[in-house]
Amino acid sequence: MSTENTTQMLDVYRQQTQTPRFLTGMFQSPARNFHNSQDVEVDILREDEEVAVTVADITSSARLNQATKLTNKRFTPPVYKEAGPINAYELMLRAPGQDPFMSPEYQANAQRASMDIGRRCEDKIKRAVEWMASQVLQTGELTLKNGAGDNVFTMDFHPKATHLVTVGTPWSTAATATPLLNIESICNVIYTNGRERPTDLIFGRTAHLEFMRTAEVQGIADNRRYSLVRLDAPSMPGAGGIYHGTLSTGAYNLNIWTYDAKYKDVETGTLTDYVDPGKVIVLNPSSRRDLTWGNIPTIGGRDPRAMPFMPGRVSSSANRIDLHYNAWVENDNTGVTVQVAARPLTIPTAIDTFGCLTT
Repeated sequence: MSTENTTQMLDVYRQQTQTPRFLTGMFQSPARNFHNSQDVEVDILREDEEVAVTVADITSSARLNQATKLTNKRFTPPVYKEAGPINAYELMLRAPGQDPFMSPEYQANAQRASMDIGRRCEDKIKRAVEWMASQVLQTGELTLKNGAGDNVFTMDFHPKATHLVTVGTPWSTAATATPLLNIESICNVIYTNGRERPTDLIFGRTAHLEFMRTAEVQGIADNRRYSLVRLDAPSMPGAGGIYHGTLSTGAYNLNIWTYDAKYKDVETGTLTDYVDPGKVIVLNPSSRRDLTWGNIPTIGGRDPRAMPFMPGRVSSSANRIDLHYNAWVENDNTGVTVQVAARPLTIPTAIDTFGCLTT
């Protein structure tokens, strides 16, 4: 019912959630990582720090060497499919921000709704990949659950136990904790097993607070060995981490990061940290870790009636993404279903080049 009062409709306000990809950025997606196969394989070659041994004299025969033996590993990526329906009758309703007295434009409202569903589905898959990356870097395993708490996908990459360590003295025991020794020790293990020097620490919320409060860290901060402020902050491939400075311990200079981004747990619905608050991930961002993307096969071409609602396939090595958009019109022309699908897998290819401390 209209009255004598006039009303001005302001622009719609949309509260959007973050889609951080800080840990996803620790995995590479070159062109070779996009594939049409069901499985992916990688051949791994390892070498030791052998030195040449002198022979008796110049007339002696050469010492024999063998070609490096390879290890082959095969993985099957999980499948994500997110979809949403658009009902033609709902297009008569006022869209967010629209003047209630304007006649609805069905096609424009349908395209707007499809883009909204597509964006939501895309963000959910991106968060799922970040969740996968967080599990791999903290546990060396993947356990993907459904809303009922059932394990629908599991994969164990078999990390060495020495790379997943619980400290002897909890960092909450500020007076006697030895975080520098703990960090140096796991760095030594990573350098010995992985042949690459760690350069970065990614702290959970609690671990960083306790780290800063320990007597050992406060002592070296006073001696300027711990730089709390540095203007030339290093760049990281993923977005969302907060840089805090550098730490020098033993033979290692390490960048300090915290990462407090959260996702909604699929089983409990509670907001959960991607990085466990009591853990510290130790790594070199340039070490080899692969994010692969499998194709989603379809039969026939896209429904031409639904093409205005979805862009098709969106792939980018630089952005570490490969999403398959699809849409189809119902037989009675009263509805459209929009779907976004992907087959990503986070593989810790150089599995000995990172570790995780439980503090």
